[in-house]
Amino acid sequence: MKTAIYRKEHFNAAHRLFNPSWSDEKNSATFGKCNNPSFHGHNYELIVKLVGEVDPETGYVFDTKVLSDIIKKHILARYDHKNLNLDCEEFKTTNPTAENIAKQIYNTLRSLIDSTLDLKVILYETERNFVEYPA
Repeated sequence: MKTAIYRKEHFNAAHRLFNPSWSDEKNSATFGKCNNPSFHGHNYELIVKLVGEVDPETGYVFDTKVLSDIIKKHILARYDHKNLNLDCEEFKTTNPTAENIAKQIYNTLRSLIDSTLDLKVILYETERNFVEYPA
């Protein structure tokens, strides 16, 4: 029977939601405060879920220490205390919405974690706003 494991991490990052092909007025109307030209920040909560069979030899679906190390090296080091628009190549041409950040995190982790395990990323941008990828 399959079992789910979860790892929760935290990072802080700044961003600006902005579509360069739109006018300043349209950007402001669409993104509101999130369109601040001086950027704004969030205290993101990241939950990574893995689902798979429990290994009879280890008792693990996946070693959570290894998962933590992967997240720290490939996600937190990349995004924590960064300006996503300016410091992260993947967001120079992609709007760093919570949806796009979660998708990027998923794609990064998917390439590092055995494909026999189901992977889901849940990203809280605020206490009340969060996304899940894939849905």
